[in-house]
Amino acid sequence: MRQVRRAVMLIAAIIIFASPCAAKVVKFEILRVESPAFEGRTFGSVGTYDRILARATIAVAPDDSHNKIIADLDRAPRNAQDQVEATTDVEILRPTVAANGNRTLFYDVLNRGSKLGLALFNDIPAVTNDLVKAADAGNGFLMNRGYTVVWSGWQGDVLPGSGRMTFSPPIVSGVTGLAREDFIFDHTNNPASATLSYPAVDLDLTQVRVSVREREADPHVTPAGLEATFESPTKISIKRPEGFDAGAIYEFIYIAKDPKVMGLGFAATRDVVSFLRNETADASGTANPLAGRIDRAIGFGLSQSGRYLHDFLYLGFNADEADRVVFEGLMPHISGGKKTFTNYRFGQPGRSPYEHADMLYPGADFPFTYPVTTDTVTGKSDGFLARCLATGNCPKIIKTDSELEFYQQRASLVVTDTQGNAITMPDNVRLFLLSNLQHYALARDKSELVKACANPTNPLNAGPVVRALLVAMNEWIAKGTLPPDSRYPSRSDATLAPPWANAVGFPKIPGFAYPSRIAQPTALKSDGMPPSKGAAYPVFVPKTDADGRDIAGIHLPTLEAPAATHTGWNLRKAGFSEGELCDNNGTMIPFAATREERLKNNDPRLSMAERYPNEGDRAAAIAKATQQLIRDRLVLEEDAGLFIANSN
Repeated sequence: MRQVRRAVMLIAAIIIFASPCAAKVVKFEILRVESPAFEGRTFGSVGTYDRILARATIAVAPDDSHNKIIADLDRAPRNAQDQVEATTDVEILRPTVAANGNRTLFYDVLNRGSKLGLALFNDIPAVTNDLVKAADAGNGFLMNRGYTVVWSGWQGDVLPGSGRMTFSPPIVSGVTGLAREDFIFDHTNNPASATLSYPAVDLDLTQVRVSVREREADPHVTPAGLEATFESPTKISIKRPEGFDAGAIYEFIYIAKDPKVMGLGFAATRDVVSFLRNETADASGTANPLAGRIDRAIGFGLSQSGRYLHDFLYLGFNADEADRVVFEGLMPHISGGKKTFTNYRFGQPGRSPYEHADMLYPGADFPFTYPVTTDTVTGKSDGFLARCLATGNCPKIIKTDSELEFYQQRASLVVTDTQGNAITMPDNVRLFLLSNLQHYALARDKSELVKACANPTNPLNAGPVVRALLVAMNEWIAKGTLPPDSRYPSRSDATLAPPWANAVGFPKIPGFAYPSRIAQPTALKSDGMPPSKGAAYPVFVPKTDADGRDIAGIHLPTLEAPAATHTGWNLRKAGFSEGELCDNNGTMIPFAATREERLKNNDPRLSMAERYPNEGDRAAAIAKATQQLIRDRLVLEEDAGLFIANSN
């Protein structure tokens, strides 16, 4: 009898492990449960939250059609069941009382291991990874509305520390190949130390190439005085030559070994979310802490993690191995028309092509948009939606970009073909420009001068709009209520213009220069190392009014009654590759106080006194604009006070 019982248990275990209906989380280890979380803080009618820290092990079949696209998966070590395993950190915030949740799983894609999305939605003034204190929940937006929030590691080169969450993919031992690194130090230390993404095969300096260029578009040169030495297999020291400032770009090409299966991070997200949505327990019987709580899932990612969502969709990971949908909705934020350098041998997921950096890295090439289009440069036809259209699992998409994405992240190619002609989005896609915002600003940020930039930064925050759009997304999925119509610039209505000041209409502000160049995407030629640039794709930027305000997009109420010109872009200052775009930073240039002041300065923009002659004029205009955005479902009633508070 005992042998029969054992046989039954063994068969049951095999069924659990091998069933095509089971998400491929073979182990879900709960490390700690904090109940209640946030020092017992309650969130409206939802009440308290629990915080669960866990570690998940996934196992994927290399020959399964859902996984074959993962680079080097066929070379990775396998377990006894001939599957490839990886482990990932998982963190969950769930309502303590299950019935009080809204049954939506909100998956906040980590950005370099950190929880930037939570800071944006909950107006947290600083990014917080270890969610312990009551204040760590910020304004409590996600919790007040009953979302179950989930994070899991996906980036295989994130180092632990400072609460960052990690993902541990397998290493393909014995594989070697050329790898390259670009370093911008933005300091003048000489020599300068730098860390390599992968270990070098050996420390023979005759096998490496090092070069420098002042600006990204300059030729690579090897002047006298430029030297590189190995400090270890993963660390180098670069002796810097004369004639190059702190913003110069140093390229190091070497023979690397032991690539990580970085693309397995997509499967980790897929399988963790699918497990939490669908299963009651892992293969060893550990209970799923969200079993029975979830009806739908929304994936949100910003910047790097928004580009990750583009890849996640494009590579076909929105269905698990049993063909169940993973996310009903995706919300890529500030991701432009780019993807990531993840699913490659010797991939570097942290890379992102900008005007002054990383333009020769793959991962942000065609396709740039959702519908299937044809690339006139390469002849390929493709789109972010191509695979999900073929399999019938396309999510609803609400995409938001700041102005910076048009200057740095090829956002115009989201709404044009590769010849610059306007294209139409499918019904499941909504696009929104957050007019005149820089890439990312936290709640309560102030305009300030930062190290490498010429102008004070732009403090406008996207939180109020993305909160409203998340509510719209949830209602779109749960109730079928259509979201607001897109508000994005287009070539068809002339709100996208070529990227020079006269075409854009940007005002001539004394002492303030318009960019002389923006990030120019090209078809990469990858048959050499380093890759070289092929034909360029046309790019455009939002057309502005006489104040420098984008004509298209969502204007925050403080922009409808402005006190300054805000831009999404900034320029590098002298000593830091002067004149190049300054990374992710924007600019704020206040208006003159009086007519006399502006005339003295030759400023073409009306002064504050001319715009708002009576006390309360600006506050009234902001209040009116706020109410219109509330009616348009682009701002929530609960956020109205944020704009009134900033009207003085």
